[in-house]
Amino acid sequence: EFVNPVALGRCRAKQDREGDTHRTESMTILIHGDAAFIGEGVVQETLNLSELPGYRTGGTLHVVLNNQIGFTTEPDEARSCTYATDIAKMLQIPIFHVNGEDPEAVAQVVNLAMDFRKEFEKDVVIDMYAYRRLGHNEGDEPRFTQPAMYAAIESTASA
Repeated sequence: EFVNPVALGRCRAKQDREGDTHRTESMTILIHGDAAFIGEGVVQETLNLSELPGYRTGGTLHVVLNNQIGFTTEPDEARSCTYATDIAKMLQIPIFHVNGEDPEAVAQVVNLAMDFRKEFEKDVVIDMYAYRRLGHNEGDEPRFTQPAMYAAIESTASA
């Protein structure tokens, strides 16, 4: 998540250098994990700066890949709010929740998000629900901490 302000700063610098005062010629797309989006302070700080005149870029597309567990932690043990994307509510921007296993729905939400960004020049968040078939990383055995979830995942055909 520490790359977020760097990516946004680079976008803003490019806009300034090219005279893009309307902030329409370039855009930043940030991809987050669900636990990192809510749990890393740099995300909140970056969102907080996004509407200040010196930091505006005309809106960022935030894509949250939501595997429904933060490493091995259940949501109710990792945050005090309902959704991992609730931190973005401070900006009063849309947060679209979409099933990652439905490509047509994801495409529709991306188009809607891009339309919002173009019209209102503000950030927009896509919270894409999915799962990690093989756990968090090669050192993780998710069946130890999430046996029911991974039994359901194993019984689901891979796309």
